[in-house]
Amino acid sequence: MFVDEAAGAEHQPLYRASPGIARRSLSAAPAKRHQPLRPSIQVRAARPAMPRIGSDPAIRAYTMDRVGLLRYWQMFLVVLVAYTAWSSPFELALVRAASRAHLVADLAVDAFFCADIVVSFFVAYRDTSTDLLVDDRSKIAARYLTRPGFVMDVASTIPLQIIYQLMGGKRNGPCGFLILLRLWRLRRASKLFARLEKDIRFGYFWTRFIKLICVTLFALHCASCIYVWLAFYYRVKEQTWIGSLHSDFKERSVWFVYTYAVYWSMTTMATVGYGDLHAANTGEELFSICFMFCNMGLACYVIGNMTNLVVHGATNTFLMRDMVDRVASYGKRNRLPVWMLEKMVEHVQLRFQMAELLQEEVLSELPKAVRSAINQHLYKATAEGCYLFRGVSQNLLVQLVSEMKAEFFPPKVDIVLENEIPTDCYIIVYGQVEALTTAEDGTEKFVMKIGPHGMAGEIGVMFNIPQPFTIRSRTLTQVIRVSHSHLLHTVRQAGTADGVTMFSNLIQYLGSLKVQTEDLTFTTDIRVVIHEQSNMASSRAAGKLVYLPGSLEELMKVGQEKFGKAATRVLTADGAEVDDVRVLRDGDHLFLS
Repeated sequence: MFVDEAAGAEHQPLYRASPGIARRSLSAAPAKRHQPLRPSIQVRAARPAMPRIGSDPAIRAYTMDRVGLLRYWQMFLVVLVAYTAWSSPFELALVRAASRAHLVADLAVDAFFCADIVVSFFVAYRDTSTDLLVDDRSKIAARYLTRPGFVMDVASTIPLQIIYQLMGGKRNGPCGFLILLRLWRLRRASKLFARLEKDIRFGYFWTRFIKLICVTLFALHCASCIYVWLAFYYRVKEQTWIGSLHSDFKERSVWFVYTYAVYWSMTTMATVGYGDLHAANTGEELFSICFMFCNMGLACYVIGNMTNLVVHGATNTFLMRDMVDRVASYGKRNRLPVWMLEKMVEHVQLRFQMAELLQEEVLSELPKAVRSAINQHLYKATAEGCYLFRGVSQNLLVQLVSEMKAEFFPPKVDIVLENEIPTDCYIIVYGQVEALTTAEDGTEKFVMKIGPHGMAGEIGVMFNIPQPFTIRSRTLTQVIRVSHSHLLHTVRQAGTADGVTMFSNLIQYLGSLKVQTEDLTFTTDIRVVIHEQSNMASSRAAGKLVYLPGSLEELMKVGQEKFGKAATRVLTADGAEVDDVRVLRDGDHLFLS
């Protein structure tokens, strides 16, 4: 049993094995039902599809992979459809072309499509009213027999024109047109292109382009065959479009006449009309009118589709140019300096160039767990190599990486400005940045260079002070942005030990810098709430919000001034005794005893 591809491409075709095979498979090796029996065919126990609304809870006994059987069969039939699309109009127009070899080929093709009718009785379908997969043979047969497609499949498969000739009919009689019933098979080619357009393994542009070429060639072939038929079956051969030039065209090769017909059809389709060939009787004139009228629709269809394909490929360029124009207009209206406007334009252009790498719109549509897993794969190794996070727990790294964002900066662009409020810090993935400080005379002073796995802006974020340096990119630089609030929140959630480790790493890093930092003053403006120990079990509303001093002794003096009692110990809200003020964080509640 197979699954009807039109009923649901996401479901795999079913094949019902015989009961004897099923019993032998289950009794002999029940644990190996999923192992392949042949290199190209895999038989496995049927199971329900992925859980979703309307999924069929019980698909019949055994399934066979479509790729190994049904898909190849359908592709083979499409090749036969291409032969049918060429031969049917050609044999109708040129009776002499219908030789014995063509007859044998046509009968062989009809035999394959007759076999496909039999296969159709074993193709499961999806009931649109219940969204359930139906694999009952009686229901499949009833559905197929009651549809117009069955009648057309049979009519296009039976060689009616050959039967008519065997019964004494003329080859060029009215029943000769029955050969055109084979063109019903063209719907398979349409389904093939519809499936290929949705298959990401094939380029949409080239799939659509080939489809348009096939449609144009088929229209050209049919028009050529009709012109040939009009010439061969007109009563006065000299009064035909080709007889006016070659009166002996009936005695010449069929390819000679067909080539002339293709030439005339092509000039008519291309609206060239050199005048060497023209309609010579009323029938040819009427068909030329109809052909040119249909050609207008075909030309609109082809030109419209090609325009959409070309415009779709250049959409990103149009958006970039529009954004650059808007940035330039903004700069002119606000009278921004030329160098600042150039930086803005460079950043916009780089943003569009790197859009395929970032794909923010695509990631925003994914579930949070998937986005977090992607970030872990992309950024975790970089974060682990950064000095600030050496020795911290994996829990903290996972929480930090899940909210990281990648950004690109062109050369000579300020990433962090000196003395600005710390909002983000950055990890350098590749490229190089430089740290600058402003001297008393207003000139910029070079401090240091920072390369891959280095950090920028972390000093202001960790100490909660204005940024001490201006960070400027030296080359094209990719960075990972970590927000101030997310970093501090993650450190508090992960525990005190990770916070101590990060601050220790930062202090060691600052001590190892071979730069003059005596002009930099890092003040730890950490605020804590102090309480009396007697209020430890009660509400914290009675506490005092103070700045954390530099030592425990100073903190106890502040408590004595606030509460009028001397304290000998400092406890946290959990009852742990504080030995060093460096382990305290902004917003902690402390109890003095």
